[in-house]
Amino acid sequence: MPAGRAPLCLRPRGVVRGAVLTLVFAGVLATGAATGALPREEDAGREPRTGAGDRAAFDRAALHRFAAEAVADGKSGKQAAEEFVSRSGDRWGAVYDRREYAEFERSLDGAYTGVGLSAGAADDGIRVTRVRSGGPAERAGVRVGDRLLAVGGIATDGRSASEVVSLLRGDGVPGSTVALRIRRGGMTWTQTLRRERLATEPVTVTRPDARTVVIRVAAFSKGAGARVREAVRTAPAGAGVLLDLRGNPGGLVDEAASAASAFLDGGLVATYDVEGEQRAVYAERGGDTGRPLVALVDGGTMSAAELLTGALRDRGRAVTVGSRTFGKGSVQMPSALPDGSVAELTVGHYRTPAGHEVDGRGIAPDLPAEEGAEERARTVLSGLGGGS
Repeated sequence: MPAGRAPLCLRPRGVVRGAVLTLVFAGVLATGAATGALPREEDAGREPRTGAGDRAAFDRAALHRFAAEAVADGKSGKQAAEEFVSRSGDRWGAVYDRREYAEFERSLDGAYTGVGLSAGAADDGIRVTRVRSGGPAERAGVRVGDRLLAVGGIATDGRSASEVVSLLRGDGVPGSTVALRIRRGGMTWTQTLRRERLATEPVTVTRPDARTVVIRVAAFSKGAGARVREAVRTAPAGAGVLLDLRGNPGGLVDEAASAASAFLDGGLVATYDVEGEQRAVYAERGGDTGRPLVALVDGGTMSAAELLTGALRDRGRAVTVGSRTFGKGSVQMPSALPDGSVAELTVGHYRTPAGHEVDGRGIAPDLPAEEGAEERARTVLSGLGGGS
């Protein structure tokens, strides 16, 4: 990390002093509604972040040696690191340069340059997982579920979601263009989009009636947790809360823990391991533990949003409605390389308060609902004593 620069992530409550932990979500580096922090790490003392990755622990020392040897030979340390990570079996391991890291920083404040879509890995390749309302992708007719075959003329086959969204972002300059090769059903075509500077609102609150408060959390970027807590604090007495986490790609673990603190009176939010060492994240005391609460989730609910969902469900605080969440729950350690690029490497996994692993499994809701999920959630909320 550059001298005098503080890490981007806030310290999770209940974690060792000096910790820096975030929840990674592949596919939102510059294209999603928001993006997670990638704190730089000088080899000693920094804490990991949590996100999607494979089960095997990563040999970080070997990666550093490989990159350093490449730099000493006059080659690109970033390219060498990408080759090493690609061969490692760490599916979601990735390497970012300085510019990409700067974009990470900006996105944490709820702004980014991109085309307004999120992309993630699926069994058959890279698919669009979310399209921002009013953004370039939506205006061009891109839809959730579309396959991305190529970005900027580069095929996505064999590439991680992180690599694909890096291609989508390009140079991060508003006004630049990127051509997407898209497949939908039996149709395949090329669509050119112009990147824009996009601002996001991580939390929106609506009150459809006197007894219902809908809190929609699009991502856990900076300030999201405090906004959730304020929305709950100012909700009318007796009103139930519908917490909508659908399509939420994750974000900062501190923000997810802060949001959990709106509904819990302290206690465990999640546990996680880092190279065999067990650690934990806790909620603050003083949350509203009596207000009726339903959490609405789907296959786009990832990482930090899954951490929050698991905490509320395991502790009996919320009824969950919707479809199984994505299943991202691995801990990754970002490391600064000799040329200033940053590699993120899988080192462990997090679990819900009841000890359930999320990575690769997701969270099955209490009440499955595909079509009409929001209507069913409101019905459930009404039965709990909130809602119309």
